[in-house]
Amino acid sequence: MASYWWYVTVLLCNAESGREENEEILYSAAEISGSIGTEIQELPNGARMRIYYRSDEDLALWRGRLLDALDPWPDVRIEDMGKMENQQWASRSEDAFPPLRVGGGMVVMAPWHKGKEPEGRTPIYINPGSAFGTGYHESTQIALELFERYLDRGGEAGNVIDVGAGSGILTIAALKLGAASARSRDIDPAVLDEIKCNLAQNGIDPSLVTLETGDLLSGVKGSFGVIFANILLDPLLEMLPSVRGLLVPGGTVIFSGMTARERESFMAAFEDTGLAISDELSKEEWWGVAAQSPA
Repeated sequence: MASYWWYVTVLLCNAESGREENEEILYSAAEISGSIGTEIQELPNGARMRIYYRSDEDLALWRGRLLDALDPWPDVRIEDMGKMENQQWASRSEDAFPPLRVGGGMVVMAPWHKGKEPEGRTPIYINPGSAFGTGYHESTQIALELFERYLDRGGEAGNVIDVGAGSGILTIAALKLGAASARSRDIDPAVLDEIKCNLAQNGIDPSLVTLETGDLLSGVKGSFGVIFANILLDPLLEMLPSVRGLLVPGGTVIFSGMTARERESFMAAFEDTGLAISDELSKEEWWGVAAQSPA
């Protein structure tokens, strides 16, 4: 038996379709693309499905097959993808989700490990749940480390916005490391309660955080010292033209959630943004990049 499976999570937001129709679309795409199993979550305006694939083929192959299968349904988009170990991953045992050191000064911890914080590290308590962003995914670690490097170079967080916030882990890290305020934004309203719980676990004043439902940067106004976007290539490309106008002079944007193979496609689209690459980081097959606006 394989020690792990690949998974791809897809989101269908279509309030006009009924529950059965939404589920039929997702199950059809999963079957066509070669899935070995699925888990589905009903949402107020659609559905989310985690689709599992065999690990004897590359994740990029399964993603490509799924995109082909989804071609007739433009309302469905890929939200997350990665590796699922062959174990009861969400089990709340003492051995599940051990403290994870990230970068030079952070540690991500499940709440039941409080009291075991390594000396000299800033703890970020995240309750492992349904929202993306426990800290154990390489793309989340990349975003955290790129942010830490930005601060180490003398950067200031100021006001931050976390696009596709999921569990709120990047919002929490930013506030614990000195951000003045944060906006946590996600297309799925169901994750906002989970973010609230994680904020409380970390003792963060809820008045410092604006929680909102929204699609990428659509309708966002204001100026930010840091923009986080730990999502996937296609939505990152979609939001690229909006980024510079929302950054303060010298502010930084952190893009993560892409594979190393997608770097070339992203960099080609990035050339016209007027931003300058300041840092890059890879972990396993994942890649992320930080870029700054002109000072």
